[in-house]
Amino acid sequence: MTPAGRLFGDRLRELRSKRGITQVLLADATGIPQNHISSIERGMKLPNLLTMIRLASALDCKLSALVSVFDKEQLSSFLPR
Repeated sequence: MTPAGRLFGDRLRELRSKRGITQVLLADATGIPQNHISSIERGMKLPNLLTMIRLASALDCKLSALVSVFDKEQLSSFLPR
């Protein structure tokens, strides 16, 4: 589990829950397996850009809403030095 993965996963779960969508429904809407969505929400996997776009579309939100949990300082801390 990475700090970035945990932050993204928490944000995904928050947006999904606010919309009353289960992981199964989100999986059906995106074509992403439910177990992969679960791994993302638990911070075990970081989605690629295409997956993020599919998630944002299914959640009817902007992509920026999914990644808004990262501020400039956090982003730089995830980069290799």
